[in-house]
Amino acid sequence: MKEAELYKKEKDGVRCLACAHKCIIGKENTGICGVRKNINNKLYLLVYGKIVSMNVDPIEKKPLYHFLPKTKTFSIGTIGCNFKCDFCQNFEISQVKEITGKEITSEQIVDNAIKTGCESIAYTYNEPAIFIEFVKDTAKLAKEKGLKNILVTNGYLSRESFDYIKNYIDAMNIDLKGNEEFYKKYCKAKLQPVLATIKRAYEKGIHIEITTLIIPGLNDNEKDLEKIAKVIASMDKKIPWHISRFFPMYKMLDKHVTPIDVLEKAYKIGKKHLKYVYIGNV
Repeated sequence: MKEAELYKKEKDGVRCLACAHKCIIGKENTGICGVRKNINNKLYLLVYGKIVSMNVDPIEKKPLYHFLPKTKTFSIGTIGCNFKCDFCQNFEISQVKEITGKEITSEQIVDNAIKTGCESIAYTYNEPAIFIEFVKDTAKLAKEKGLKNILVTNGYLSRESFDYIKNYIDAMNIDLKGNEEFYKKYCKAKLQPVLATIKRAYEKGIHIEITTLIIPGLNDNEKDLEKIAKVIASMDKKIPWHISRFFPMYKMLDKHVTPIDVLEKAYKIGKKHLKYVYIGNV
């Protein structure tokens, strides 16, 4: 546990600035993410240095296809998330309430990455914005050692959070999940902050790739898919778009696996506007 940096005091408690929710948190309460807690009107990051998942992955698994291809990345994540997605593919760690994780320092993470032959560190599995102070401390050290840093994110960073981390991040895979209604109903969030993060990252010169998990009957209609492709293309037609296959998970066990023909339809829509479109999870 460590005092957070991204917050300010309010008359009703503290306002967290780590993500676009900007929760006002009363004494002894946490924000939506469950890992940032008001203790005596100071905000503490409960998962600082408490890593629950740590693996060596091929970078293509993030997925990043146009950044350090065929290399390994050292992947870390904590518990907690600022989204409440009914279809979460990592709900075992993102939606748990108990603070758990292996105690590890930024120095140890960087050393492990180097020893295992990784060229980068990926902050992934859950949403890195919620443990952004630990991300920055680790990313800063990683950069000094010649490693690259990757955020695999839902894109719900606040402007303050993006500015806090932007000089240390080399690549981002950002989820673009659906339309405004989809975000509100299934993620308990909003679309606009995600679009803002994508734009900021692109303008900063951070390498970005976009992922959309295609869920049958929820975000697979042609109009919405076309809109996502056009949004990406409006920034740069060379931004890769990953169309990912959904498998029933968490609160959506009643849904079906995404049919291949639906993914192929999305691929054809994407290729009308973008140079690089990939079908994943097949």
